Formats: sequence, structure tokens, C-alpha cells
Amino acid sequence: MIVLCIASVLLLTFYIREGESGPIHTVRAGVTTITSPARMVGAAIATPFNGLGNIFANLTASQETLDELRAQNEELTAQVAELSEAQETATRLEGLLDLRSTYNLQSTAARIIGMSSDAWSRTVTIDKGSLDGLAINMPVTNSAGVIGQIIEVSPNTATVRLANDEQSGISAMVQSTRAQGMLEGQPDGTLRLEYISVDSDVREGDIIVTSGIGGVYPKGLPLGTITSVERASNAVYYTIVVRSAVSTENNEEVLVITSLTDEQAASDEDVAEANSSPQGTTRDAQDDTSDDGSGDASADGTDTGTGE
Repeated sequence: MIVLCIASVLLLTFYIREGESGPIHTVRAGVTTITSPARMVGAAIATPFNGLGNIFANLTASQETLDELRAQNEELTAQVAELSEAQETATRLEGLLDLRSTYNLQSTAARIIGMSSDAWSRTVTIDKGSLDGLAINMPVTNSAGVIGQIIEVSPNTATVRLANDEQSGISAMVQSTRAQGMLEGQPDGTLRLEYISVDSDVREGDIIVTSGIGGVYPKGLPLGTITSVERASNAVYYTIVVRSAVSTENNEEVLVITSLTDEQAASDEDVAEANSSPQGTTRDAQDDTSDDGSGDASADGTDTGTGE
């Protein structure tokens, strides 16, 4: 044993001191070349057994180890869900801030905490009330447009009647031609744009916005899009179905509009236009006034010209 140890030390010493072309290096390289195929075959044969060994180790792991792994997995899953929810919330809040900035809304944010459970009304409950400055008749929106209007207030909560409730009515107009009417909820939950004269220029795909008449809703907020326009024989008004711009089922955060500026309320010209017949303008006339630089509407729905 001593002789072998001395021989090993001497060989190691010579190996370190000699160059790359020394005899010991040459012998080592030759042995490596000869044994490489055998080592590769051995590794290929051993790999499946190593996998089986891992499986067996997992199967024979203690219950304490398995419980610890399950707990770690559940914790990681919860963290992923929490981060995803935080991202979704941030996106919705960013949309609300964009809406408030675009329309210069005087508003306060709230969260929906409940929905009506009966088939006769369509309402939601929000987590702000009179202590937060909310009052009956204040309009409520999400990032896509109008949701409804507050009808009941308690110190810490408020009830919002949705736009598609059959008791709901919102002064509205066709964005492109300014033809004005009333957007009303129906018993089946759909929306109808009522009191639009058959002499008015109205088409499928037209966008419906708030008109500002009545002083409740700011002028120009999105309400929906016309999906059908029908005219019965001898009828004075069109039958117009509107698809809502918002989906109340997916709402969580909302804005309650607490007051209107003078620019957001309907002007005397708007009221006169609503009472005229036919209402609004034709598309050709609207295009002509736009070319002249008058009668156009700004991005927030307020008039920048004198066309109305």
C-alpha cells in the first residue's frame, strides 16, 4: 500500500511537471480514447435506471416531504393568481383614469359589491355612499361608457339602476348626425332608442352617446351602437335596437360622476335641436359643415363649432 502511494505521488509529480507532449500525458490520452466508447455505452445504459431511481425515491419519500412540496406548490399557485388579479385590476383602473381624463369628469371611484337577485330589476350596489359625497341621480360609468344612475343612497353604499333596466331612461343622440331621443331599457334587458323621427338619418352601426339634456349625464359619454333600425308603416318614430357599450357582468371598479361642468351640460341650442323635426342633420350636411370647420364635435363630445 505504501509503495502504491509513493508511486502515485511520483506519477502525479511527473505529470504536473512534464509538458503536454510528455509520456504520461500521451499514455493518459490513449487510455481516454480507448475507454470513451465504453463510458458512453455505460452512461446510456445507466440513464433509465437513474430515472427509475428518482421515481422510486419520490414514491418512497416521506409524507412530511410530500406535504411540504404540496404546500410550496399551493403557495406558488396562489402567488401567480394574485399577480394576475393585480394586473387585471391595474388595467381596469387605468381605463377609468383614461375615461376621467378624456371627458374631464368630476368623479369618485367605487367598487361594485353586489347585484340584484330578482328578475324584475337590474341594479348593482357600490361600496360608496352619502358619507363619500354620493347622492341620488348621480350617473355611473366604467371605462367603456355609461352603466346607470344612482337611485338609493345609504351612508356607506349606493344602489345603481343599470341602463338596461326597464325603468331606466337616458337622454341620448346619434353621434354622427346629432339626432336626439331617449335610450330606454326593456323588460328583456335590451336597449331601445326611442322618439327618433322617421325623417332623421339613422343607420345600423351608428354610435349612441349621451346628449347632456336634463343635466344628469355629461354630454358625449358612450352608450352603445345601433344594431337594427326598423320603420313600421305609418309610424312616426323608428324602432331602434342598441347594443350597450358596457358589459355589467364584468364590472368591478366604476366612476360616479359627482358634478357637471358648464361645457358638459346641454346648451340651449342642443335643446332646440332635440325639439326640431327632423332631428339632427343628414350625413352629407354633417360632412359639409365639418369641411367648413363648423358644427364638428370634439373628442369629449362637446361642440367646438356653431352647427347646432
